[in-house]
Amino acid sequence: MFQLSSEGKQQVLNELKRYESKQSAVLPALYIGQRENKGFITPAVIQELSRVMEIPESQINEVFTFYTMYNKKNVGKYHVQVCRTLSCMLNGAEELVGHLCEQLNTRVDQMTTDGRFTISEVECLGSCGTAPMMQIGDKYFENLTPESAMNLLRTMK
Repeated sequence: MFQLSSEGKQQVLNELKRYESKQSAVLPALYIGQRENKGFITPAVIQELSRVMEIPESQINEVFTFYTMYNKKNVGKYHVQVCRTLSCMLNGAEELVGHLCEQLNTRVDQMTTDGRFTISEVECLGSCGTAPMMQIGDKYFENLTPESAMNLLRTMK
């Protein structure tokens, strides 16, 4: 059973105070739950948020399942999210993902055996003019080639 820490619960309650509607606080509350559950959301996290926020689980689940920024399963220490929308795909995102998976001996949405990386394909990351690009944590990397992306990953401990 998942339970928010006292600090996490207070953060969710603070988010509820920021908005007129409780539903408006679901996005930041999911981030808090994801962070406290080692980087991914489970049904137990949604139950806990529902209890703390006093809104139905279905309303939280609707948001959770819509957005790709919430993880549905455990991810590596570095969650490498590669944009797969039109500009990125036309500029080599597919090759970039293939190269990273080959070099790391993994598949899309699978964690590497050492637990360091998970490669995911996500919808638009908002950098169409500098495609292809990827996000790792809260950092964005643009104008990538398969080699430059792999070089970035090699620097991550």
